[in-house]
Amino acid sequence: MGLWDFVKSELIDIVEWLDSTGGTMVYRFERHDNEIKNGAQLIVRPGQTAVFVDQGQIADVFAPGRYELKTENLPLLSTLQGWKYGFNSPFKAEVYFVNTKVFTDLKWGTKNPIMLRDPEFGPVRLRAFGTYAIRVSEPGKFIAQIVGTSGVFTVDGISDQIRNFIVSRFTEALGEGKIPALDLAANYSELGQAVRTVIAPEVADYGLEVTTFLVENISLPEEVEKALDKRTSMGVIGNLGAYTQFQAANAIEAAAKNPGGGAGEGMGLGMGFAMAQQMANAMGGAGAPSAPAGGPPPLPGAAQFYIAMDGKQAGPFGPDVLRGHASAGQLTRETLVWKQGMDTWKPAGEVADLQPIFGAAPPPLPPV
Repeated sequence: MGLWDFVKSELIDIVEWLDSTGGTMVYRFERHDNEIKNGAQLIVRPGQTAVFVDQGQIADVFAPGRYELKTENLPLLSTLQGWKYGFNSPFKAEVYFVNTKVFTDLKWGTKNPIMLRDPEFGPVRLRAFGTYAIRVSEPGKFIAQIVGTSGVFTVDGISDQIRNFIVSRFTEALGEGKIPALDLAANYSELGQAVRTVIAPEVADYGLEVTTFLVENISLPEEVEKALDKRTSMGVIGNLGAYTQFQAANAIEAAAKNPGGGAGEGMGLGMGFAMAQQMANAMGGAGAPSAPAGGPPPLPGAAQFYIAMDGKQAGPFGPDVLRGHASAGQLTRETLVWKQGMDTWKPAGEVADLQPIFGAAPPPLPPV
């Protein structure tokens, strides 16, 4: 290659940039000594802006289109370089291509939990994450404030700073909103819009615009979520007394299918007593009038007895109910009874506490 061919190759006649990365925000057009031929063609594609810089000063900015670089369309650069009457020789200038497309699916999240005072749970720690999108709204300001002299600037170079803005303003919006933790999911859109509005002036100082801000999730600590799950389970169960009876019935059925000797029989008997007592309380003592749910306990000193009726255990019954059974002939002196503190079941006639009941009722007629 001769000297003239070398010189011609160094003089640029087409200035353009094709982005193959997808993540480059600014690219400086590289050429030997930054020399550009007079009348060279500038091609700015859709989603790009070309910025001419002369000795650190922002000069002319070109929107998408095709341009012939002459004095007429380089007014600021002509002034900076002193081209009062036009120019015919090559000129020097740095050309930065700025990608003005929207950079989407950028991640943000809280590095540390956000401490808040919840109206229902009290002090809580929350974590949050989501996505956002940005674009360069003012190419000249963006190059001056952020890019500087960097030849290639990617979105990774600014995403950390934007993320810091987002987390800080999101924390403030969450605290000022005073939204209960259980209602946050219904306010994701409002929170996102509030944060986007608050950080808009800050990112605008860099020549940027946050086009989209989304809150994807706000979560409580794991131990709090487990407690909420238990609370939800209790809500699903509903009537705890009915659930307990159901569980006891299942346990008795399981014990009946798998008898285990003396220990199993004792356990089954204990479960049977407990189950019978709960059912009697729920059903009013097998036909006897029962106290309303939440009623007062039996009067002190009034013994409660279980009685054997039709080969089954019933009760416990107080004195009034026992008198009714005695009058109806369902409770006799030979009927087996039991109460707490007794070693075993005994005939009712042998229990001192029941003698007043039989004294008030006439004895059975003697046989003819």
